[in-house]
Amino acid sequence: MHTFLISYDLSAPAENRHAVTTAIMMLGKSWARPLDHTWYVRADLEESDIESVLSQLIGDDDGLIVQAVQDDARLANTALRWFKQRPLPCGPTGQDHNVVAFPIAVECPQDADLPPMAEAV
Repeated sequence: MHTFLISYDLSAPAENRHAVTTAIMMLGKSWARPLDHTWYVRADLEESDIESVLSQLIGDDDGLIVQAVQDDARLANTALRWFKQRPLPCGPTGQDHNVVAFPIAVECPQDADLPPMAEAV
């Protein structure tokens, strides 16, 4: 398991920020967002795997940094709160989700291999 720093700068954030954010939260086992466009992700991936996924969502005028990092960091005026993945809303009923896609109408087949969403710890 590696910890990655992911940071991005979008020239048109209103157009694709939600897609980039959702993709980042689905990349690994857990994630934290200490700053608006800066993330930490714990994943069994390589930098090139993460770049490959996210580069499909950013344009030629956008910026992206993906770097493997140590777990310890110095932070000023912010804190790390780690979140873990959680199944999509079609999982067991009664679960609270901290990521909600709109519209909420979700139909999930019983045997679907769906990507996980995020869960607050």
